[in-house]
Amino acid sequence: MNRFFSRRVMLQAGVLSGLTSGVFAQNSVNYPTRPIKFVVPITPGGSNDVVARTVAQKLTEMWGQPVTVENKPGAGMNLGADFVAKSPPDGYTWLLGANNIFVTNPHVGKTPFDVFKDFSPVSQVAVVPFVLVVHPSVPARNVAELVEYAKRNPDKLNYGSSGNGSPQQLATEMLNYAAGIKIQHVPYKGAVPAITDLLGGRIQVFIGGVNSLLPHVRDGKLRMLAGAGGKRFVAFPDLPAIAETVPGVALDVWLGVFMPAGVPKAIVAKANADITRVLQSPEVKANLAAQGIEAATSSPETLSAMIRDDYARWGKVIREADIKAD
Repeated sequence: MNRFFSRRVMLQAGVLSGLTSGVFAQNSVNYPTRPIKFVVPITPGGSNDVVARTVAQKLTEMWGQPVTVENKPGAGMNLGADFVAKSPPDGYTWLLGANNIFVTNPHVGKTPFDVFKDFSPVSQVAVVPFVLVVHPSVPARNVAELVEYAKRNPDKLNYGSSGNGSPQQLATEMLNYAAGIKIQHVPYKGAVPAITDLLGGRIQVFIGGVNSLLPHVRDGKLRMLAGAGGKRFVAFPDLPAIAETVPGVALDVWLGVFMPAGVPKAIVAKANADITRVLQSPEVKANLAAQGIEAATSSPETLSAMIRDDYARWGKVIREADIKAD
């Protein structure tokens, strides 16, 4: 009798467990069933914001559920990232994260989250090409000539950045280190004032997003020497990479989608698959390319590996250049 009762209880438990798993799996497959908050940790208008709104619009159309972009700037993007890290792990709060949140911020100052433990990587979504430009007063038309000029005139060149620990500073300090030159750093409170001074000739060198610089290059107000990525950009196949002249200098500014740690894998997989569908659309690729942004996708595992690799590489640069947060 007891054995029968025990067996019956076990069978019922198994059925209930199976039903629970089935319901959970079904909910995961049917995801999303309510609106999603898509956090962008900078002010509206930049490349990050453009990518997030493009993806959000297409997913809203695909899913019939609103994917709403919410800008939460502050603390070098840490404010918005922390909001997502501390949100419920149910798949309804996303972060559009730039690589500096994960691979540079932890090295230049404290972050209120653990970049390896507090997020679920979903997919890479874009690469924002960074390019090296100079003011026309600089007598250099390629990277080799810039390096030679900097060596002969060690006190004449200054470069700008959007602040200490920013991608602009990291890329230029890598160039300084690898080429054996010293272009002096002038930090600004954002890229816009730095570009303003660059146009006025108060600084002479800048590495930044091509979408912000290309209009000035086309107007003849700046000269574009090279791309800062690890290879030539698809949109600019004739533009050499800095690394072709100075090996080892490469800054790939990527954007990715993240959820809080602990989100069920089925939800992450569903989001990854549908984000990939959106970004493989010729229309979306063309729209982003027109704004100087390259659509890119990855598996969650690949994105996680990218973070670990970049974390180690940029940590070395930050330590050698003694870069500190503002």
